[in-house]
Amino acid sequence: MLEKVLIANRGEIALRIMRCCRDLGIKTVAVYSTADRDLKHVRLADEAVCIGPAPSAESYLNIPAIISAAEITSSDAIHPGYGFLAENADFAERVQTSGFVFIGPTANVIRTMGDKVSAIREMRAAGVPCVPGSDGPLGNDDARNLRIAEEIGYPIIVKAAGGGGGRGMRVVRGADELLESIKLTQAEAGAAFGNSTVYMEKYLEKPRHVEFQVLADEHGNAIHLGERDCSMQRRHQKVVEEAPAPGVSQSLRNDIGARCVEACKRIGYRGAGTFEFLYENDEFYFIEMNTRVQVEHPVTEMVTGIDIIKAQLSVAAGEPLSMTQDDITIKGHAFECRINAEDPENFMPSPGTIVQYHPPGGLGVRVDSHVYNGYRVPPNYDSMIGKLIVYGNTRQSAIARMRGALSEIFIDGIKTNIPLHRQIFQDENFIDGGTDIHYLEKKLGL
Repeated sequence: MLEKVLIANRGEIALRIMRCCRDLGIKTVAVYSTADRDLKHVRLADEAVCIGPAPSAESYLNIPAIISAAEITSSDAIHPGYGFLAENADFAERVQTSGFVFIGPTANVIRTMGDKVSAIREMRAAGVPCVPGSDGPLGNDDARNLRIAEEIGYPIIVKAAGGGGGRGMRVVRGADELLESIKLTQAEAGAAFGNSTVYMEKYLEKPRHVEFQVLADEHGNAIHLGERDCSMQRRHQKVVEEAPAPGVSQSLRNDIGARCVEACKRIGYRGAGTFEFLYENDEFYFIEMNTRVQVEHPVTEMVTGIDIIKAQLSVAAGEPLSMTQDDITIKGHAFECRINAEDPENFMPSPGTIVQYHPPGGLGVRVDSHVYNGYRVPPNYDSMIGKLIVYGNTRQSAIARMRGALSEIFIDGIKTNIPLHRQIFQDENFIDGGTDIHYLEKKLGL
């Protein structure tokens, strides 16, 4: 097992990784910006190194500073968490060439799966179902592009190959809009991602967002841990997640999960990863792979009993997976609410000092958060300040437990989206299960 891990992240995920390392007897190094010197994991880690000022470009995205921190603390490995540099192939490569273990897949795999065109090509070869599309990048041949769109059938969506987070995509409902939409998306993609490559796919009108969690080691072993439903979204940002996904049969779960496992073996995947799909009319369509741990990984942990962070650390140390697919059993149901420091009416960030904080408790209630009384939420980073996770024997019992937890949690001094979560867990359509990715925005009138 690794002896010392540098955590190249902040907030709740950094604290989560630190606690896991502590359980395994691994020493930890926290890196932090000047705005984050009072973060809980910074205080609790074995060592802490300031890597720059508040702007993330000068701290959490500063590769030389992070590598230097690993060198001066004699760390063995670097865990990137999620966000920031977690899916940056150049960072993974730099970590490895500097003599450290990158807790994640290889740089080549990150590059392959980070480019959506090459990712779709690999998935098709592995038998993973994909959305009907252009099967490659779009060129400047207008006649060809019009023909491809006609063959797919409108509406279609033009997407940036290097996009993500809901950026770099445009829905096209007719041939008269297509050519201009391609040019605009190419320009936007080049400016935002440094890659102007775009492709097109069939646009599904009312899909759900369902994703499969996988674990793989460097010895050719891979398993899946079932699926999560992440359809409750606002502007392509997930708000509530659950596992398992309502209405997905065991036979379909086994089929798609097995295809994801085969894809992992094909591309030589190592570590934790997630295959994201659109799901409509009992059909799965691959959209992208996240080559890191997900924000919503706790719901999978709750229904499988598998510690995904521990699995990451073990695999990074070169150990084979400690379980096979036959060992994985999904029991009960889990939900996660992302708690954000934001105005629940207009969703504007709400940084400031938390005057009072009271987390909920009880059987089946888990809170992953770095906040405490007196903690100052900085304005420099993502607004998520914690995750409220509950488990129940059934979906209905988990809903009841989440309602209770949401009635208990109290945060004063800043605004949060807790009122929105309370509203969601009283919504009859959500309670019935199976709402699509557009449902929340329509409910909110966005």
